[in-house]
Amino acid sequence: MNWGTKIVLGMISFMLFIVGMVIYMFHVHGRDALIEEDYYQKGIDYNTEYNAKQNVDADNAKPAISVTPKQIIIRLKDSASYELVLRRAANSADDLRWKGNTAGSSNVILVDKVKMGSGLWFLHLTWHSGKKEYLYKQNITL
Repeated sequence: MNWGTKIVLGMISFMLFIVGMVIYMFHVHGRDALIEEDYYQKGIDYNTEYNAKQNVDADNAKPAISVTPKQIIIRLKDSASYELVLRRAANSADDLRWKGNTAGSSNVILVDKVKMGSGLWFLHLTWHSGKKEYLYKQNITL
């Protein structure tokens, strides 16, 4: 084999490598957990999100979060209707979402974590209590 054939084979193998990487990147693109679907709308609604975070501080309404071997227990100050989103950093296909009202007189939210994978999760909790909106974000490790 002469040097011209080696150069052509090297160029072909490099082009196949680049095509393989492009196919892989398009395959992984849909599962990227760092990109949100509606990030433009979230930028527009930033002031309402900021005000909801400030309501948590002003009313001393920070939720108490405890993780047990079988569940996640979130205690709120008052009874409320809530939306809880748990996002997995490793894979967006594992993201979980719940809506509902707090349970019992202790105003708790119970989440079964038996089927949830271990690792880092982003907790995003919004709730409406009285006439105010609240927002709390925290990273938890299961």
